[in-house]
Amino acid sequence: MKERTDGIPDQGTGRRREAAAAEKKGLGTTEILLTGILLAAGAVLKFFAGSVINFGMKPNFIIAMYCLIILLIRPRFTEAAVIGLLSGAVCQFFPGQPYINFASELTGALAMCLLARIPVNTKIPLKPFAATFLSTLVSGFTFIGVMYLIYYAGVRIKPTPLAVFLAIIFGTAAINALIVSVLCLPLKTALKKD
Repeated sequence: MKERTDGIPDQGTGRRREAAAAEKKGLGTTEILLTGILLAAGAVLKFFAGSVINFGMKPNFIIAMYCLIILLIRPRFTEAAVIGLLSGAVCQFFPGQPYINFASELTGALAMCLLARIPVNTKIPLKPFAATFLSTLVSGFTFIGVMYLIYYAGVRIKPTPLAVFLAIIFGTAAINALIVSVLCLPLKTALKKD
């Protein structure tokens, strides 16, 4: 039997075994812990900063955290969907419209997963900012769309002006994009992610 360069005996096939990372079967312990820690940090930010910044609708910093998670761990679409649904579940602990966050955070996480896969070759790391900004918009518009369908469809009451929600959505998108841009590179370096 020949000895291979990776220290594992060759069984005569002549092929080298690929690294375990190449055949990723799911999230590892580190990725799961990171997801839990960052979602908890997003919940704390939403609770404390959201009590200060409140214009009838509070900004959702949990979106920033799941965008950061997806940029760091590069999950598959099914894993990103789970992260989005978990984020929606965390949002249920806060006052607001119940259950709508499941739809909005699911679409936001899937949008982020898709945007994270787009190759960008620039010296300035623009992807964290742009992808987070767009994903927050997807989440926000999904939230507003579902809310309008549930509460205002066929009802003879005047809905809250859309301009009020647009200011919150775009403001939250900008804040989330800044948070992720600031945290992405140091966390990538600390976690030794490429």
